[in-house]
Amino acid sequence: MNQTLLQAAALIIPLIIAIVFHEVAHGWTALALGDPTAQEQRRLSLNPLRHVDPMGTIALPGFLALTGLPIFGWAKPVPVNRWRLNDPRRGMMVVAAAGPGTNLVLAAVGALLLGLLVRFAGNAEGAGLTFAAMNLNNFITINVFLALFNLLPIPPFDGSHIVEGLLPRAAAAQYERFRPYGFPLLIVLLLVVPYFFPQWGVVRRLVLPPVIWATDYYYALAQFVAGA
Repeated sequence: MNQTLLQAAALIIPLIIAIVFHEVAHGWTALALGDPTAQEQRRLSLNPLRHVDPMGTIALPGFLALTGLPIFGWAKPVPVNRWRLNDPRRGMMVVAAAGPGTNLVLAAVGALLLGLLVRFAGNAEGAGLTFAAMNLNNFITINVFLALFNLLPIPPFDGSHIVEGLLPRAAAAQYERFRPYGFPLLIVLLLVVPYFFPQWGVVRRLVLPPVIWATDYYYALAQFVAGA
């Protein structure tokens, strides 16, 4: 039981940190580009209580993990008013990219810390070291997964805002009409399709291959820092 609790904690802690920094990055970037909405609503804090959605951040990911289904979740979105940005079209692209970009930077920080832990802890044993290593390993994987998962061009993911900004204005307007149907489509693609047709899973076929590829490079960085 204690081992199960440790594993759960080593998953929840990195997940919350990754999601909180992801959301705050959106808010800080929006503020830098002219939109103070997140600041006005006190959402630029790193206090998890301001960002964590009990259902989307903890309950749903935990349930999906226990049932073996693709894990996804959400936090309370940081409010961004595109019309208060200095350049709404380009600004939304940058704001959207800030979240995944921050997660990739955090994964690099996790790799550096993991390398330092191995370098200086050596072959030492202990519950604290084991728990720290579990957290850092999960921290790397979760941040890479969260970054690439959010780049899917499906509303309300960040990738949809980036695609919208890249499209010609007429095509972007048509794409914008698709946004209200994004979340139901997401449920179908991530839960219904994999359940009935496991070989067609979006996460398995589109997200996991680049996640594994990128994670290998982060672990190579950790090994370099460790001197291995």
